Amino acid sequence: MATSEQSAKTPIRSPVAGIAPYTLKKGEEYMSDAQLEHFREILLAWRKELMEEVDRTVEHMKNDAANFADPADRATQEEEFSLELRTRDRERKLLKKIAEALTDIDNGDYGFCKSCGAEIGIRRLEARPTATLCIECKTLQEIKEKQMA
Repeated sequence: MATSEQSAKTPIRSPVAGIAPYTLKKGEEYMSDAQLEHFREILLAWRKELMEEVDRTVEHMKNDAANFADPADRATQEEEFSLELRTRDRERKLLKKIAEALTDIDNGDYGFCKSCGAEIGIRRLEARPTATLCIECKTLQEIKEKQMA
C-alpha cells in the first residue's frame, strides 16, 4: 500500500501533452492568479485538441464512407463509424465540462468542491482539470452510486 509521501512523489500527467505540472511556490495562496492561469491554459489546450479530433472524425467519415457491395465490409465500416461517434459523444460531454470549468475560473469558483466548498487540491486538478468535487465527496458519491446500482 502506498504511503501519502509516496503518492505525493508520483508524477501527475496532464491530460494535455506539453504542459508541465504546476510548481507550488512557498507560501502561495490556493487558486492564485498564476494557478488559475495554469489551469485555464490546460483547459483551453485540451478543448482545442478535442475540437481538432472532431474535425478529423468528420473528414474521415466523409472521405472514407463507401457503399461496399459486401455486407461484411459494410457492417465493419458501420461498426467503426459507430465506435468513433460514441467516442466523440463522450468527448462532447467532456467539452461541456471544460466549458463549465472555464466559467468557474472566470467566476472565481474553480478549485473548490461544489458539495462542501473545500479545496479540491492542485494535484487532483492536474490529474482531472474538470473535477468539481474534492476526493472525499467524490468517494462518497461513488459509494452511493454503487449502493443504488
